[in-house]
Amino acid sequence: MIIYSKRAIKDILDHRFLSVTTIVTIALSVLIAGAFALFLMNANDIMNSWKKGIRVMVYLKPDIPQIKIGELKRRIKGMSGVRKVQFISKNEALQRLKSQMKRQPSLLENLKENPLPDAFEIRLAESFQNRDSVEMLAKRLNSLVQVEDVEYGQIWLGRFMSIINLFRLTGYAMGGLFFLAAVFIVANTIRLVLYSRREEVEIMRLVGATDGFIKAPFYIEGLIQGVLGGIIGLTVLFVIFILVSLNVEQGLTAGLFTIRFFSPGAFCGILVCSMFVGWLGCYLSLKQFLR
Repeated sequence: MIIYSKRAIKDILDHRFLSVTTIVTIALSVLIAGAFALFLMNANDIMNSWKKGIRVMVYLKPDIPQIKIGELKRRIKGMSGVRKVQFISKNEALQRLKSQMKRQPSLLENLKENPLPDAFEIRLAESFQNRDSVEMLAKRLNSLVQVEDVEYGQIWLGRFMSIINLFRLTGYAMGGLFFLAAVFIVANTIRLVLYSRREEVEIMRLVGATDGFIKAPFYIEGLIQGVLGGIIGLTVLFVIFILVSLNVEQGLTAGLFTIRFFSPGAFCGILVCSMFVGWLGCYLSLKQFLR
């Protein structure tokens, strides 16, 4: 194994330009695919954080008697997926609005009457904290005679999910393209090295060297290029992540959620994948050359 490794390192040093091109290509593949994976991972965290605080607001028609409100509350509480129901009178809603708008009190000073409706704030069970279940519950609530409107951020949720799905598809496409490009470049690098050593390979075969003995240094070379490309790509991605997270966490995400990087297990998994890219390129090249 030591002999094979020395030969592989010598080939890399003898063909520096080809090796650097291969390593950079693998690094770019890891960087781009990793960036999309990192975005999707944190986007899912944002969605899960939002779901924990998900609520449905049911706005009532005006002038509903207090007894009817009590009956309606019991009816809503009996619906599947409803964990908690809280009645918010229009006066309480106005007080909340005033406390939220302390910096712009003039906007509410000239109100002649309370424009806000009575409402129910509904908290959902964990098993119902998904888009389809919320939409189904909203339809049932809208069908109630006393209900004026139901609001649960459906437009925002739909748009956010569309953006996530778009990035997911783009990530798959870009990752696939760079995977193929990396395999192609590794295969061609190894092929060029083989052509430069074809006489040596022929002599080795004539003296009885097995294909495994001939192939081993090239496989090690591909694995070295793969792991170096993976480390470089992940290092660059981590530096970018630190710079971005410092700015983002000081702004929009402060106190809401924490942006996170890949776990050690995921980090090692990406390195294994980049090593597989190097190995696969060697395998395809050797299979064609030694056929």
